[in-house]
Amino acid sequence: MGDLLIGCSGWNYSDTPEKGGWVGVFYPNKDTKKLRFYSQFFNTAEINSIFYEKFYSHMTMGTFIGMARATPVNFQFSLKVPETITHKKKLDVNHGAITFFDEFLARISPLKNSNKLGAILLQLPPSFTVDDFKNIEGFLQKLPLGYHYAVEFRHPSWKTEGPWDLLKHYNIAAVMTDSPSVENLDFLSDVTVTTPDHSFIRFHGRNTKGHYWYNYLYSKEELEPWVEKVEEVKKQTRVLRTYFNNHYGGAAVINALQFKEMIGIKLSENESNTLERAQEYLSNRQSTLPI
Repeated sequence: MGDLLIGCSGWNYSDTPEKGGWVGVFYPNKDTKKLRFYSQFFNTAEINSIFYEKFYSHMTMGTFIGMARATPVNFQFSLKVPETITHKKKLDVNHGAITFFDEFLARISPLKNSNKLGAILLQLPPSFTVDDFKNIEGFLQKLPLGYHYAVEFRHPSWKTEGPWDLLKHYNIAAVMTDSPSVENLDFLSDVTVTTPDHSFIRFHGRNTKGHYWYNYLYSKEELEPWVEKVEEVKKQTRVLRTYFNNHYGGAAVINALQFKEMIGIKLSENESNTLERAQEYLSNRQSTLPI
């Protein structure tokens, strides 16, 4: 039976919930040392900001040394690969994608060296269709060994046998996701392409209004089908990493703590109290919003 790591996609949400942040609903105040506080409740986090060039360009090896030092011994970070590699270079080795990727690995090496590197997530853009199959295969052939890799497809054309066989061949996990129905990515909820080493699940939320998927709080009824899926996947792999990406307004924290409880993990008194306060905070906030 594999290990299960549960966390959120990001932690540095400094605004109040009214602006999408976690201050008040999770963090006591804006001066809270967020990563240290977060790691009291979760054993893993996904670094989403590294995807964006405006943030990644300011990250150095020192950035990741600091992250490693700020977290407990068994804490893990999973990282989304920068957009330059997946969205601009589109994994095309003929346009330097692997060169940029090697530089990325060098920059995050403090996490690897401190045994705090989880999975490396290659999230493909929605414009990346199954017709781009050759691009991804050439890239996967050149990936360095010794890492846990996962690929997330974001176009419905990948609902075919080829991608899963490809990932199995290269020992790469397919990301299972829970996403808004309008994206036609429901098939990714049922994909169970794991590796013997690891698997990866992401909860994006189900908001279909506007463009903001992540402004969504799951009900326990919506999460319940995933409990059985998680138990099945755990039988197939050594570690299953699960991240709640519905971060807006602190919803991810509530759902991640709820999910821990639903799969049989007994919450500490601190976790239970924090969950109760967060639920009460959001409930009070909802009741004061204009109708």
